[in-house]
Amino acid sequence: MSRHDSNRNWIIWLSFLISMVLQVIPWPAQIHMFRPSWLELAFIYWVMALPHRVGIGSGFALGLMTDLIFGSTFGIRALGLSLIACLVAFKFQLLRNMVLWQQAVVVVWLSLLMEMVAFFAEFFAKNSPFYPEILWGSLVNGILWPWMFLLMRKIRRQFSVQ
Repeated sequence: MSRHDSNRNWIIWLSFLISMVLQVIPWPAQIHMFRPSWLELAFIYWVMALPHRVGIGSGFALGLMTDLIFGSTFGIRALGLSLIACLVAFKFQLLRNMVLWQQAVVVVWLSLLMEMVAFFAEFFAKNSPFYPEILWGSLVNGILWPWMFLLMRKIRRQFSVQ
């Protein structure tokens, strides 16, 4: 990796930081169930766009930071994001060639997978109940994906992140 390439890493990590800030912003209780997972969307984009730069290790680190921020059982989000990184990196070329609405469907399924990993881990760790309302966020992630994808692609091209 040349010096020019390493200087562009800050764009990726800045997008993750902004996503985490958006993730922490409180929402009204009435619409809390429709809250998108901004970090998950940014992470899926970067793994799909640059799988040689953002992968399982990045997902694990981001997941641990997210667990610390939200106070959830340590390692749950790390496991989920690592699993998403494996799946997306394994089929990144296929995902890149899909049209945006097909990618959005994949994002909904990946978000559902993340929610199920989090649920089962919490269930086995603390015997937490299941609330079906948490699944609405996955649908919102799919709806937001085309705009998130286009915004992130514009940023990546503008700053020549490769």
